[in-house]
Formats: sequence, structure tokens, C-alpha cells
Amino acid sequence: MTEPDLSALRERADNGDADAVDELIGLAGEQGNLDELRRLADQDNATATDQLIELAGEQGNLDELRRLADKGNATATDQLIELAGEQGNLDELRRLADKGNTTAAEQLTEFGG
Repeated sequence: MTEPDLSALRERADNGDADAVDELIGLAGEQGNLDELRRLADQDNATATDQLIELAGEQGNLDELRRLADKGNATATDQLIELAGEQGNLDELRRLADKGNTTAAEQLTEFGG
């Protein structure tokens, strides 16, 4: 897709065209475009948020998952805990456990931390 086509698609999406939004989300997911997904997710688009969480998890992007988790997204929190556990990131698990997340606390205990 050319940049002018993408700009036109964004404009349609910004004007409330649900099909354009869906197309943008699909395109951003295929291209691994976290910025586009973040932009749409920040407009409270649940599908974009779900895609963003999935892509951030696949890319091992703790920062993006942390940003969403800290905004209260439970799915992002779960993905963050899973990824932190896979990476042995005890600091992240401890941070979440200190905030009262019992799953992170359990994971931390498994690591002996």
C-alpha cells in the first residue's frame, strides 16, 4: 500500500469508517506496526488493543505490555507476566507482585525470588 493510500485509509478511519479501521488494524498487524496499533488502541479500539498486545508479546516488547498493563488492561498484564517469566525478568515480576498481582507473586515464588 502506498503512503497516499495509507493516508486516505487513516482519514477514513478517523472519520468513523469501521471498515477502514478494521483494514488498518489488519494491515498494522501484518506489518508489525506497533505505532499504528497503539494509535488506534489509544482511541479505545478494543480490537486494536488486542492486536497490539498480541504483537507486543510476539516481539517480546515488555515496555508496550507494561504501558498497557499499567493502564489497567488485564490481558496485557497476563501477557506481561508470561513474557517476564519466560525471560526470567524477576524485577518485572517483583514490580507487579508489589502492586498486588497474585499471579506475578506466584511466578516470582517459583523462581525463588
